Amino acid sequence: MATARAERRLAAILAADVVGYSRLVEHDEAGTLSALKVLRREVIDPLLAEHQGRIVKLMGDGALVEFGSVVDAVACAVAIQKGVAENQADIPTERRIIFRIGVNLGDVIHEVDGDLYGDGVNIAARLQTLADPGGICISGTAYDHLQGKLDCDYEYVGERALKNMERPVRLYRPLLEGKTARTASPRPALPDRPSIAVLPFNAMSADPEQDFFSDGLTEDITTALSRLKGFFVIARNTMFTYKGKPVDVRAIGRELGIRYVLEGSVRKSGNRLRVTAQLIDAASEAHLWAERYDRDLGDIFVIQDEITASVVGRIGPELLAAEHARESPKPHHGLDAWECVVRAVFLCSQLSEESSRKMLPLLDRAIGLAPDYAQALAMKGWITMWRAFQGWEDMGYALALARDIVQQAIAADDKEPWAYLAQAMIAFATRDNVLAMAAISQAVAINPNSAFAHGQLGLAHANGGRAADAIPCIDYALRLSPHEAFLGDFQFYYAMAYFQGANYELGLSYAREAHRLRSGHAVPLVIGTACAGLLDNQEAATDLLGRLKSLVPDISRDAVGATSSFVRAEDRARLIEGLARAGLN
Repeated sequence: MATARAERRLAAILAADVVGYSRLVEHDEAGTLSALKVLRREVIDPLLAEHQGRIVKLMGDGALVEFGSVVDAVACAVAIQKGVAENQADIPTERRIIFRIGVNLGDVIHEVDGDLYGDGVNIAARLQTLADPGGICISGTAYDHLQGKLDCDYEYVGERALKNMERPVRLYRPLLEGKTARTASPRPALPDRPSIAVLPFNAMSADPEQDFFSDGLTEDITTALSRLKGFFVIARNTMFTYKGKPVDVRAIGRELGIRYVLEGSVRKSGNRLRVTAQLIDAASEAHLWAERYDRDLGDIFVIQDEITASVVGRIGPELLAAEHARESPKPHHGLDAWECVVRAVFLCSQLSEESSRKMLPLLDRAIGLAPDYAQALAMKGWITMWRAFQGWEDMGYALALARDIVQQAIAADDKEPWAYLAQAMIAFATRDNVLAMAAISQAVAINPNSAFAHGQLGLAHANGGRAADAIPCIDYALRLSPHEAFLGDFQFYYAMAYFQGANYELGLSYAREAHRLRSGHAVPLVIGTACAGLLDNQEAATDLLGRLKSLVPDISRDAVGATSSFVRAEDRARLIEGLARAGLN
């Protein structure tokens, strides 16, 4: 019996079978087998060769194929479905051969006889059974890696628990043209708890100041709902991509896999404020609840709490309503301090040298007006540490300030998640993985729907030498916020995890994507350059090293080794080796 090689590897796997094969064979066995042979010879085999697919196994009604690239795998699957549809167009419907295909990017074990085993293969085989006749079903890991590299639209169809798989798998459907395309989109699988998306509240004015105000109200209501552990709440960064666009509530429900949508408007006149809010069932478009609030500006936090309580009371069980009631009331910091933080939150999502620099005076003003404003304190600590990692602040200064300011933030409000995310940044700088894991876990416990916190948890696992634990955390972050403003950072977290797990091909790919999305950040280029060096890919190494030196002219291997957040010495040694092989002095 063949023995498996010791090393696992990531591979793109395509699994296909024929819909209703037993019925076709029963009706005309010889004709069906002959038609299958013709399809393989004239359509499928040439396309597999064109996309460099390796046939692992052929069954009577299907096949298992390995690809070196998930882009090739999905492109081949699309071409096969279109080619088969054209080939079978003139055949009577009841005799047509129609395939369904599943594609997964996952972990496989390569046997010496050429066969493949492992979860990567098992998931692909199960995705195949979930595909539409004539269609394709791809996993979330495959979808994340495509990143717009194919001229194809995709529909998110929810999460599905697969047999013998520990975690649910995100599913996507490539939308094919012509007869293989779906004409109707069923609701995706919903989370097993109340799920909601908060659309950006509409500012009933052309005044940009009111626009910021309505954005801040949306942000705070989203955060309040997110902190309820029984809710599944789509992250605010994804929802802000819908701002200013015509809204189809049913389409949002299908695309994001949620049951409820909250929408509203804000009108501000002098010191008076009018807020309207309504809760809609995304499947039926029925209006479940609506309310109008006329208040003084100083009552903004009261309005936020009233809206949140009304939503919880309408769609949540009594337990969740009681949990909301137990939440400590939000301290009244004054509208000016609150607006400073709203602007800082927006700038934080940009994460550039300029935007991070502009955040600091806003946060200082908020703290000056309200010294116990925990979010303002914590965000100042976090962004100062982040700037130090980018080389824009002195690390010693940043550590001293962050340590002091994080203590103040936690003392002011021990339920402020940014305080623990800032604490984790201190831990990354000092390679204290125990503290990093504890701090980010606390942030996730406070706000289970924080996509950014889940992504940072993945980074903490990668830094600590646990690549296999990192990937699901980042996957879940993208499930919570598929249109994420921090997507470039999530690509960087993937790069860190794949580098740590010695998968340098994927590490290089994700580092390049992170650089494309955040071109001013040096650390993704460090990881990408090291991966290219370890792969002996001199072309990529030269390109990325040149880009890195343009950002950090005096960069050196010693400096990288001293500042790397990898906890294990062997991971830092591989990083330095990769940079050396790439040509960094």
